[in-house]
Amino acid sequence: MIATRAKIVLAAATIFAFSAMQPASGQRVAKYGADFLAGGVGARSLAMGGAAVALTRDVSAGYWNVAGLAGLEYPEFAYMHAERFAGVVSFDYGSAAFPVNDRSTVGLSFFRSGVNDIKNTLDAWDAERDQPKPNPESYFTTFSAADLAIFVGYSRSISENLAVGATAKVIRRSIGDFASAWGYSVDVGVQYQVGRYWLGVNLQDISTMLQSWSVNQSELQNIADVFGDELPEGGTELVLPVARFGSGIVLPMGLNSLMVGLDVDLAFDGQRAQVMNLGDVSFHPRLGAEFTYRTVLAFRAGLNRVAYSEAHGLDLTPSVGTGIRLRQVALDYGFGDFAGLVSELGFSHRISLTLTLEQPGLQRPGSE
Repeated sequence: MIATRAKIVLAAATIFAFSAMQPASGQRVAKYGADFLAGGVGARSLAMGGAAVALTRDVSAGYWNVAGLAGLEYPEFAYMHAERFAGVVSFDYGSAAFPVNDRSTVGLSFFRSGVNDIKNTLDAWDAERDQPKPNPESYFTTFSAADLAIFVGYSRSISENLAVGATAKVIRRSIGDFASAWGYSVDVGVQYQVGRYWLGVNLQDISTMLQSWSVNQSELQNIADVFGDELPEGGTELVLPVARFGSGIVLPMGLNSLMVGLDVDLAFDGQRAQVMNLGDVSFHPRLGAEFTYRTVLAFRAGLNRVAYSEAHGLDLTPSVGTGIRLRQVALDYGFGDFAGLVSELGFSHRISLTLTLEQPGLQRPGSE
């Protein structure tokens, strides 16, 4: 019984390494190579179902659509923390954006998603005797499986109604001391306004992201000794582009306002499980709305995932949230199910804070 439990713990502790690695013989398409970024950022946008490609005009546009940074009049800073999978996975996001002249804006975003304090029981197993070592707990150590990303974005207003932008992205993935990878890519975005209507396009990883994995085989040798498996040798994964199309309308109502957005993502990496698809092209619609009362209180709702499976039929993932803005500080909260109502992965709470430096001398030149 003890031996069986030890092997189960050992397998769980190293499953990340085996799922991410491959032989060094060539490249392959990674369906979920940058999935830790797919969940979105900002409690406001997430409460609206993530329908933000056309409507986001604040610091979080560095993620949703870099062209939206052109909407800033002052420097802005934001931070968000979220717990996923019933608190097993922690997610942190921070960003800053600065207008540099009457047409240009730069932004910097940081992301971390990780599982911390994973038990490493590799040294607790005696491969020759095929059982745990005496007092196996004394051999336990812990490690983290973490994904990091840094975005550097630039947005420029072409006219009063049109803005474009580009983002350089660097990704670092690590699985303790077992394996690590670097990834690089570029996003480009466009936002266009026609009266009360907004249109947006974000071409994500347009350059195709390359993730190059390196493996510390000496750290993994015990796995081969216990399970008799061939050690992985690393390799290169390709993360294919995603085209994100957005639309929205803003309706003033005196001192109040109503905003409604509809987005559709087109992915080309062959995801077919529980998503709408035509062959290797999958469709990910998102819908959201926000009602703002006297520019102070906001109430939001949306659908951030529409899926279908034979077992459960149509599966909709709703989200709700609220926010309050007092002078230069906005506090937002979003709540939703991480993977659909039929999932047992738990709910997700998102809290984000945004600071706008509305100070003399910091306003965008030409917007006084």
